[in-house]
Amino acid sequence: MELWILLHVATAFWFVAGLVGRDLSLARARGASNISVVRTLADLAGVFDRFMVTPGSMAVLALGIATALSQGRSFTGEGDGWMLASLLLYLSIGPLIPLVYIPEGTAFDAALASAEARGAVTEELTSAFSDPVVRATRMYERIVVALIIVLMVTQPF
Repeated sequence: MELWILLHVATAFWFVAGLVGRDLSLARARGASNISVVRTLADLAGVFDRFMVTPGSMAVLALGIATALSQGRSFTGEGDGWMLASLLLYLSIGPLIPLVYIPEGTAFDAALASAEARGAVTEELTSAFSDPVVRATRMYERIVVALIIVLMVTQPF
């Protein structure tokens, strides 16, 4: 049972580290004036996404469910409401992928390629970095992850 908890917590660290790495890389890229630096940092953000955020998010879910089952817990049982709340919060991020992240990521990639072709950070790229929908969904993602961590640690209900 403790092994499942350890694996679940370790993957949560891996996932959160990926989120932090991705967000910091993109923040630095947003402020860079050299297009080569922007490309390098955007590529680094992609590495965090592909090797930490995406697999970490799937692993943390699978190991969370495995941990609950190994403990004989129910997502609806007495004192286990925090698990159901955590699961629902986690699942609420899923629709953001096809609705926001994929289409906006495609638009960002096009703006970055166009800027690279011109050899400079363009207005279009600056606008793509500042997309209010992406910024709002990234903030929502951070808040949800923080709330899930609070629920896991405090198990309030």
